Amino acid sequence: MKFSRSLVTITAAGLAFGAFGAFAIPAGADSGVTAATVTIQGGALTISVPPDAGNLGTRTNSVTGGTISGQLGQVQVDDARSAAAGSGWVASVISSAFTPPAGPAIAASLVGYTVGPITQFGTATYTAHDPANLTGVAPAITATGITGDNSATWNPTIHVAVPGGMAAGVYSATITHSVV
Repeated sequence: MKFSRSLVTITAAGLAFGAFGAFAIPAGADSGVTAATVTIQGGALTISVPPDAGNLGTRTNSVTGGTISGQLGQVQVDDARSAAAGSGWVASVISSAFTPPAGPAIAASLVGYTVGPITQFGTATYTAHDPANLTGVAPAITATGITGDNSATWNPTIHVAVPGGMAAGVYSATITHSVV
């Protein structure tokens, strides 16, 4: 009985191999192999900012002045350059003066910037610089130690030191971000 079970098993295995062997290339047939590739190009380094932050805050005028602080809105840097290990980028910011319809402006030297929490994607080390004044292009965030694609998102707080005795009114400025 043991012998016939083994024979049945061997026969079944042979039939199964024969059935699957039907899909193999028959003896004497010709075949060829073709190599194929795809190319993925490096993407871009981009920055996106809110188009309008709206009113950052309101305060009552005083002789001594004070600070108005408000969040600007989400700023995001996407780095799809497939960067080599160790490369990086710098996101910078600058502000114009806050000007009213008439009268003296609040100088950009009185405008500060705090990055706040950074949401990150990918492998990188992010450093917030929190520039105290925005009279010139100032680094906001530096990304170093990058490996591959990465992204950073933050919602900065703008601080406007309002001097005492400023005229009542709505003061407007342009805050510009860039990334290299």
